[in-house]
Amino acid sequence: MRGFDSLTEQEVLALAISLEEDDERTYADYAERLRVTYPGSAAVLDGMRREESTHRTQLVEQYRRRFGDHIPLIRRQDVRGFVQRRSPWLVRALGPEVIRKQAATAEVESRRFYERAAARTTDPATRQLLDDLAQAERSHEQRAAELEQEQLPPDARREEAEARRRLFVLQVVQPGLAGLMDGSVSTLAPVFAAAVATQQSWDAFLVGLAASLGAGISMGFAEALSDDGTLTGRGHPWARGGICGAMTALGGIGHTLPFLIADFHLALIAATAVVVVELAAISWIRHRYMDTPPLQAAIQVGLGGVLVFATGLLIGSS
Repeated sequence: MRGFDSLTEQEVLALAISLEEDDERTYADYAERLRVTYPGSAAVLDGMRREESTHRTQLVEQYRRRFGDHIPLIRRQDVRGFVQRRSPWLVRALGPEVIRKQAATAEVESRRFYERAAARTTDPATRQLLDDLAQAERSHEQRAAELEQEQLPPDARREEAEARRRLFVLQVVQPGLAGLMDGSVSTLAPVFAAAVATQQSWDAFLVGLAASLGAGISMGFAEALSDDGTLTGRGHPWARGGICGAMTALGGIGHTLPFLIADFHLALIAATAVVVVELAAISWIRHRYMDTPPLQAAIQVGLGGVLVFATGLLIGSS
């Protein structure tokens, strides 16, 4: 890498052209990433991309006037002092707010570059162009705000918020809820059957721990291998599987931990109370995120839990 102060005026202009081209393509990639789900934010980025394209054209014309047609390839990673940025295609999930903040950061960096470049340039026309570009970058954040006001009216912002909510439900809530329900309900029978059959808290704890961890591993792999998320939009399979598996294990361990209490009858009462809390939490999540009516959610979850709980007691007492 070379220091900025070691660059000639020709190399500074070549670097400026490369920076504008990188930013133009980055904004285009960001816009395409958001176009379907967040069209308003995509329009904001399209406007910023067009301005970067204009800047690049001005720089190319100035370079050709002074140094000819050949423009050497000098990139930001070749010069010390630039912030290293990840390419958009390396990042799987970027929301509109994060992208807009990254764009603002890029404009600050570009402005500082043009201010330093203008101070080192001897050609009056080139210095004027670099000063103008520094001013343009300084006003770019304001321009972005104007574009947001134009392209992101309250209705569009509400649509983006609703789209983010749908993605959150699809990629986080659904696999987490499926795991929590499976872990909380499916482990009831073995845990309470073991507890009633052995009358020993430690034995019930071991059975519950094994059932919870086994169910978590099984559900995690099942969810991860169900689809890769490219067509369904359900997110990265292993992230989704990790959420599902963790919540499955958590759902089972919740009513297993009370059996660490040495007094068996006290442990049984505490575990039963935890089950009631778990089923109530699942019902609330279904109502809050899945738009299920409260009474319907309570009946659906409660009925399944009671049936499995009763099954475990009957088998354990037989």
